[in-house]
This record gives sequence, structure tokens and C-alpha cells, in this order.
Amino acid sequence: MTLFDRPDFERFVLGLPAATLIHQWGDTAVAKVGGKMFATHGHWDGPGIRQIGFKCSDMSFDLLTEVDGIFPARYLARAKWVSVHEGSELPRDDLEAYISQSHRLVAQKLTRALRAELGLQAV
Repeated sequence: MTLFDRPDFERFVLGLPAATLIHQWGDTAVAKVGGKMFATHGHWDGPGIRQIGFKCSDMSFDLLTEVDGIFPARYLARAKWVSVHEGSELPRDDLEAYISQSHRLVAQKLTRALRAELGLQAV
């Protein structure tokens, strides 16, 4: 399986602490923590072009956008989101690590009270 398979993506993101999943913008799976999105799976550049988007650190954004098949995310690049197209050179383990880091980055920005409510105090 590959994380570009939607059920596999959804299982992975739902395994992260306090993560939820909704479908919006047509056929896009949007993973959220505390109501804030941290990863997406969809067909942003046309039918058949599957891609995963996620937030990353400034340094990771600069590094990742130099990798074949990874681009600044449409509409979200200024917030340091990337779009990883299916067939990119990024190994699955690295993709999972970046999505997990995106979850942490977003969770850290939640209020202390909301983090406590969601059981994310150690984030």
C-alpha cells in the first residue's frame, strides 16, 4: 500500500492523537486537529493526479520544494504547506514523519485549554 491510497492515508492520519477527518472541497480528505487542518489528500491539479498536502517548518519547506514531485501548495504556500504528488521521490517513511510533524506544528498553535481538552498537553 501507499499513503497515496486514500483509505491508507485516512487510517494513518486518524491514528495521530486527537485527529479528525472530513471530506470537503469536492473529493478532498482533510485531516484536522482541534479544528485546524494539518494534511490533505486529493486531486488538486486535475483528475488522476493524487497529491498529499501538509504544513512544514520553514527549513523543511525549503528542502522539500527542491525534491522532484514536491511543490509549494497552491493557496497555502505562504503558510509553508507543500504538495507531494504521487510518484515523488519522497519515501513513505519520510512522508509519514512529515505528516506527523505537521500534526505537531498545528497542535502546538492550539490554545492551552484546547490542547488539554484534546489530551495534547505534551505536544
